[in-house]
Amino acid sequence: MLVLLPPSETKWAGPPRGAAVRLDALSHPDLTAAREQVLDALVEVSARPDAPELLGVGASLGDVVAANTTLRTRPAAPAARVYTGVLYDALDLPNLPAAAARRVLVFSALWGVLRPGDRVPGYRLSMGTSLPGTGPLAAFWKPRLTGALAPAGVVVDCRSATYAAAWTPDADTAARTVGVRVLSGGRVVSHAAKHTRGLVARHLLTRAGRAPRTPGALRDAVREAFPAELREPARRGGAWTLDVEAR
Repeated sequence: MLVLLPPSETKWAGPPRGAAVRLDALSHPDLTAAREQVLDALVEVSARPDAPELLGVGASLGDVVAANTTLRTRPAAPAARVYTGVLYDALDLPNLPAAAARRVLVFSALWGVLRPGDRVPGYRLSMGTSLPGTGPLAAFWKPRLTGALAPAGVVVDCRSATYAAAWTPDADTAARTVGVRVLSGGRVVSHAAKHTRGLVARHLLTRAGRAPRTPGALRDAVREAFPAELREPARRGGAWTLDVEAR
């Protein structure tokens, strides 16, 4: 089983001192050249007067954007601690057992994908951004992640649509992929979706017993803690959908 997560908008800036990021030490080293390209583009853009506009953030976040210019030198921390916010508070990623954390993959506009133990600094960049030299980031990452990712077993997709655009499973993987959709009273919701997805992911990663190996077994595992219904793919070669009642 592999759990796919979006990043958080808010991120911990990192410790006051320590070693900077080493791109060659991150997981999926075949993405190093792509990470270098996006990092260089982000540092350059973040030094411009119009950086907040180009990065799609408000002027009040000018200090956060300016911090992007020090990404190569600022102390790094495990991604499990850098990502914060509603989903990550519910998941409590830093305190997952090591074996469970190895089943987590975080999608990132800057790094492509990260494992929880990968050491990176906090940054500000969305997958919906278009950077000079790279273009729209979802389109930039998609062919690179398609070549780099070959997940085995059931894939639990908790990503938002923006990050889902950066990698779509092939037909074989889609047959084992289940997107988590959060409902309240039969209607899709967004307000409680992050919190519920974090709780679902934590339940799946920490429950006793063997990890589910099929979409049906995944539904049964989620039902141990949440009302849930499994929906067949809407089209041939598509992924399954698990409707979970919001908490």
